[in-house]
Parts: sequence; C-alpha cells; structure tokens
Amino acid sequence: MKSTAFAKAIPGIILVLCVFSLAFWFSSSRRAGMVSERVPEPVPAAASGQTPATPITTVPGAPANVPGGTPLTTSSAEPPAVAGSWQQFRGANFDAINTETTPLSTKWAAGEPKIFWGIDVGEGYAAAAVANSRVYILDYDRTAQADVLKCLAFADAKELWRYSYPVAIKRNHGMSRTIPVVSGQYVVSLGPKCHVVCADAKTGKLFWMMDLVKQFGTVVPEWYAGQCPIIDGGKAIIAPGGSSLMIAVDCATGKIVWQTPNPDRWGMTHSSIAPMTLNSKKMYIYCSTGGVVGVDAANGSILWKTDAWKNKIANVPTPVVIGDGRIFLCSGYNLGAMMIRVKGQGGKFGVETLYSLKASVFGSDQQTPILYKGYIYGVRPGGQLVCLDLNGKVLWDSGAARFGIGPYTLAGGNIYIMNDSGVLTLAAANPSGYKQLAQAKILNGADSWGPMAIAGGRLIARNLTRMVCVDIGRR
Repeated sequence: MKSTAFAKAIPGIILVLCVFSLAFWFSSSRRAGMVSERVPEPVPAAASGQTPATPITTVPGAPANVPGGTPLTTSSAEPPAVAGSWQQFRGANFDAINTETTPLSTKWAAGEPKIFWGIDVGEGYAAAAVANSRVYILDYDRTAQADVLKCLAFADAKELWRYSYPVAIKRNHGMSRTIPVVSGQYVVSLGPKCHVVCADAKTGKLFWMMDLVKQFGTVVPEWYAGQCPIIDGGKAIIAPGGSSLMIAVDCATGKIVWQTPNPDRWGMTHSSIAPMTLNSKKMYIYCSTGGVVGVDAANGSILWKTDAWKNKIANVPTPVVIGDGRIFLCSGYNLGAMMIRVKGQGGKFGVETLYSLKASVFGSDQQTPILYKGYIYGVRPGGQLVCLDLNGKVLWDSGAARFGIGPYTLAGGNIYIMNDSGVLTLAAANPSGYKQLAQAKILNGADSWGPMAIAGGRLIARNLTRMVCVDIGRR
C-alpha cells in the first residue's frame, strides 16, 4: 500500500521539483546580469536629497520587441529655464572648449565659486551632458543592480525622469564612466557592460536598446566601457569592436545604417570617436586595441588604418584633431604621445608618423588634451599641466602645481583643471608660461576624475560618489 501511494505521488513530486528548478534558474540569471524586464521603483527623494516638485508617475516604456525594455519613472515637471549647453563628451565641437559668451569670473573670493547644487551618485566617473535646461547622467544603482539613465533639472538637480535596466556590475575602480550624448529629441548612452540606450530626451521614453556584447561579440574593456557615443546626422555612432569595428544606428528606428568590417578583430578601448574632415571627406577617428582607424562617415568603409599607435591595456584619451590631416595621440602605461598625419583624398589615404614623445615628455593616463590657438594643453604622468607646441616641444610646465589625473576643460581663454581631491584651479591658457588665477575646493574625497561640463556660466564636476554644479559666472 505504501509503495503504491508513493508511486502515485512521484509525478507530483517531479512537477514541484521542476517548478523549483525553473524559479532558481530565473533568479540566478538575474543575478548573473541578464538584461530583463522588471517593475520600476518610484524615484527616491534621497537620490538627490530633494523632494520632486511634482508627483512621479509610471508610463509605458520599451516597445515589446526590444529585449531588456523596462517601464520608466517620470515627472511631468518642466525644468526652470537655464541657458547654455554641453551636449556630449568634450562639448559641442569635441574639443573640450566652451565658446559661449557668458562672462566668467577670473577671481574667486572666500566661499566662491558658489555651489548651486550637489547630489550623491553611484561610484564612478560618469559625467554630465547638458541640453535644454536639463542634465543627463548615466549612473549605476548598486542596490537595484541596474544602469540608470537620469534626467535632472539644470537649475536645481530635481529629477525629471529615469530609465533603468538590470545589469550586474562589481566595483572595479568605479562603475559607470561614460557621458550620454543629446541631439534634438534623442539622448543616447553606453553603459559599463556595453548596453546602448536611445531615449526621448524630454520624456525618457525608450526608442531602442542594444546589447553590443550579444549582437557584435564586443569584449567589455578592463574597468568597463569608457567610450562616449556621438550622434551625427540623426545617427548614433559607436565602435563596438568584435564583428563590426564601428556602426551607425538610426536614432529614430534603431536600425543599423552601416557597419564597418573588422577582419582583424580590433577591440573596444576606453577611447571615444573623434570626427574629422580632410579634403571634403568626413571621417571618424578611433583608437582601437589594434591601432588607429579612419572610417568613412558616409558608408562605414575603412579609409585608412595604422598599427603604429596602440595600447592594448587601456587606451583612454580620445584622438585630438589638429588640422591639416594631423592627429595627436597619447596614452598612459609609458606609451607617451605621437603625432600622425593622414594624407590623400577621395577614397585613397595614407598615414605617416610625424614624431613620437616619451612619456616623460608627454603622455596621459586618462584625460584628453586640449588644442587651443595652436598649442596643446594637457596633464602628463606625474600630474604637471604642460603646454606643447605642435612640434611636440614643451614650452612650460606647472612646476610644483600638480593635478594627478584629474580633468580639465577651457572657457573664456582659461583652463579649469581639477586635482584628484576636488580642488579646482583656474589657470591662463597662454603659451608664455603657467599662471594660476584662482583656486577653490569644490569637492571632498578622492578620485575627482569625471570630465567637467561648462554651460551658461555653470560648471559641473564630480568625484567618485558626488556631483556638484558651481557658479563660475561673473556677477
């Protein structure tokens, strides 16, 4: 009798075990970082230290055919109007120079520059893009284990909307480290593990999402992705490496317009793409793991490439377009710097090396140098700010003034440069010598490495866990 009863119960036992196994598998998949749907949480007031101005509501998110699509949380508030824009990595002209006419102060008294707002952010160096009175950040929420694309009011950092998707990331010298790009109605971000999101810049509604690892076999760079996407002519331009070296994606539809073949399997680095035009031919310059490449902006074909410059460990700085076909390249890990020249026209181009510099003369561990009025300004290993002429000669260095591997940008003819611990220095961008104009501590803590944004007389900077917006305008 007992044996018969047990035999009858076997199918039920098997069913229970199967259900339990499936539940465990789905749970494990989420913990492993699979991108999948989840129910959004309300925007926490603690994220900005402020209460949203209007109620937060849930609205529909991704189309059904987009893997990983999730609903978003949004506010109906219209942000207060604030002038100025810095819509992508290195600003409007990809040169880290603000050309707005807003008067800027060159002296800071005690208590200056005034801090407009400060917010806590996830660990990393992901910096801000600014457009239409809004600030955009690609953050990471460790509690939810999710990348979070946030839109804040430029005036006071009140959160307007957020779009998130789950992905498991471990601490590795920070987590998020890229900057979204905003163009017209689109905002595009590239996450630490190479997930690309294109959303409506005003509402946060998702247009499309792409997993570069799954779709192109991208190898996530050491210390996670550092490439900042660009938008050109309504297309998102991204360098996945893997099966396609570079791609152009229609922002409206998510369809791939063109893709660059990659027979040598050159991989993604932390460097970003730099547009360049030579003899009426527009191209995109990219430092991959195998070398530098110039890609035709019209169709994605390779116009030229060279392996004279490569850093397989971590090429972080972006190529600096000098003009007349010249491109200035630099990196850390004792690689130094190099000036190359691209020559040719139509579809035929060649590359020559003009000169190379040892790391002791100039190199850059993390930040991209600035070309200004025919001179190159940057921080070399050891932390000194230096000025180079276009032949690679050091005209001056900052001597005892050291800046670690902090960021720098330029506005009003002066350089804004941050050291590792959050001290902001204003120095003249002049080839005659180093001249400090003002200095103030605007952040506490270490690793103030996120690129800065300047818009409308305001400067946005961050350290490992904190972002601030300060007043640099002249009153």
